[in-house]
Amino acid sequence: MKNRKREICTSGSVRDEDGQPPHLLGRRNFLHLAVGAATLPAVSRTARAQAYPSRPITMIVPFAPGGLTDVIGRILAEGMRTSLGQPVIIENVGGANGSIGTGRVARAAPDAICALQYDVVKDFEPVLLLADAPLLLVASKAVPANDLKEFIAWLKLNPDKSSMGTVGAGSPGHLLGLLLQKETGTRFGLVAYRGAGPAMQDVVAGQIETTFANTATSLPHVRAGSAKAFAVTAKKRLAIAPDIPSVDEAGLPVLHFSLWAGLFAPRGTPKDIISKLNTAAVSTLGDPTIRESLAEQGFEIPQRERETPEALGAYQKAEIEKWWPIIKEAGIKGQ
Repeated sequence: MKNRKREICTSGSVRDEDGQPPHLLGRRNFLHLAVGAATLPAVSRTARAQAYPSRPITMIVPFAPGGLTDVIGRILAEGMRTSLGQPVIIENVGGANGSIGTGRVARAAPDAICALQYDVVKDFEPVLLLADAPLLLVASKAVPANDLKEFIAWLKLNPDKSSMGTVGAGSPGHLLGLLLQKETGTRFGLVAYRGAGPAMQDVVAGQIETTFANTATSLPHVRAGSAKAFAVTAKKRLAIAPDIPSVDEAGLPVLHFSLWAGLFAPRGTPKDIISKLNTAAVSTLGDPTIRESLAEQGFEIPQRERETPEALGAYQKAEIEKWWPIIKEAGIKGQ
């Protein structure tokens, strides 16, 4: 009996790119990774678990090389290679805000087909929450505010006179911008860019006033004094940026947000295989060198009690419940 190809996948926060019902989201707020593996002939569950994987695994990163998703994917792949005893090969499948790569995993055996090619809740089995990375709310040096409260006051005095850069409809910055306006009663333009880098460059140049950006993109400019940071979208300060207050400290805890990555398998993947993948990934994330490497990129590893399939499923559900109403109210649609 011939082996059939199966792929398993990972996702992140609520929507990485779209506006269908929460279970059909594919937005940029998600950090998607995907792992391809081979199934074995129909043998006993014990024998299958012992033999898996029987050949190299392909991890699909549905974004271009060099981004945060790609970084964590490559770090994870190297560690899991040792644990699983098979090479883990990275394949970048970009396009459509991650939907193309993630859909490819969803269509792997066992097949799962829906309106957007995949359903991020129904078509995947949670394996492990890998890590998350809050964003920084950064501003041009020309903005006459020194903290978040002063910035909000300035926005209220200048409705529709400033702009915030995003990386497109449904992206983290877009949703956070909408949430900021809703919670503070402010109005400003939301300008779409092709990536966080170009948006950050325009903040530094004073072409736009603000943006929400990952630490890898924004922190060097803040440290160089070419931009200012008002807050980090987390409950506490980042170890790599201890001088930047959390949104809780800044007085707007509703802005909690993280770009998160989670490992998922296709619907119907046997629990013994999910357990083996979970064990391999947990072992990888426990390596001090890997933890340090991720910390340098602004990622935070979850506590041990959250490193279970059930914890990832609960986290995904909570993220959907938080962000779907905002997506729906804004009329963001899947593309």
